[in-house]
Amino acid sequence: MSEVDNFATYFNGDWVEYKDVKISPEDRGFVLGDVVFDIARTFGGKPFVLGRHLDRLYRSLKYMRIDPRIQIGEMKTLCETAVSLNGHHLEKYGDFTIHPFITRGVGLGVDDLEPTVCISIKPVNFVSFYKFYEEGAQGVISRVRSYSTETMDPKVKHHSRGNFVLAELEANDRSKDCLPILLDVDGNVSEGIGYNVFIVKDGALKTPRDKNILQGIARSVILDLAEKAQLSYDECDIQPYDLYTADEVFFTRTSPRIIPVSSIDGRQIGNGKPGLMTKRLLSMHSELVDVDIVGQAKYHAGSV
Repeated sequence: MSEVDNFATYFNGDWVEYKDVKISPEDRGFVLGDVVFDIARTFGGKPFVLGRHLDRLYRSLKYMRIDPRIQIGEMKTLCETAVSLNGHHLEKYGDFTIHPFITRGVGLGVDDLEPTVCISIKPVNFVSFYKFYEEGAQGVISRVRSYSTETMDPKVKHHSRGNFVLAELEANDRSKDCLPILLDVDGNVSEGIGYNVFIVKDGALKTPRDKNILQGIARSVILDLAEKAQLSYDECDIQPYDLYTADEVFFTRTSPRIIPVSSIDGRQIGNGKPGLMTKRLLSMHSELVDVDIVGQAKYHAGSV
């Protein structure tokens, strides 16, 4: 039995246990990846910047011309209700992820289908990232490229992600602990498989422009913090050379917020440990959410 089997889940108008969510094998979300989604998280049991996540979700829905038949305000209420219904699990798990997804539904065409709508709540998987706060992650630049905007705009958060799977397999061939970084069709750094990329050079932050990346919500929060602290930052083209020669590199992702990177393609970044700017931004983010992000992850991963 999965630890989330009995978590309350919204599914097509009803509240059911997670184990009772059944997706038809004829659903276009399964058959064609015709589905958009988002993943937010809580801090102290409260959804964090949920509005930003839902704005992005509804932009993706609009781009894909999927009508969820639920207005964004109702979706927000449903997400908050899902968190509340599972509140009795908080003490054990610490915090939750909030995962709404919408498929076009079951059918052969693209018109007049009844969408499949689900909102699931799961524990934050602290075990998967807690060690990166001290050791840093190992990045690997993948031979697999990000989708071109002429194929599928990366700003859409969707499940048609075969390139992400291939990039992850390639990274795992190097080491199970390696995390892939994809380039765009022009050879510039784009993103990872669910995380954005930042570098620090000479005291300034740099991150790829949002032309060929997902507009990450954790990324946007870090840019907010940088602006508030009057830190220099630039959204620009970044090449592998810039990663290799950076003073610091880190990824931004919903659950860990910031993942320090210790090496890229075997090349040590800085002194091989999380850098001063990375630590400062983590501290600022912890103050913002009133949670010790690093301490929480270590505690619930069982490392302290």
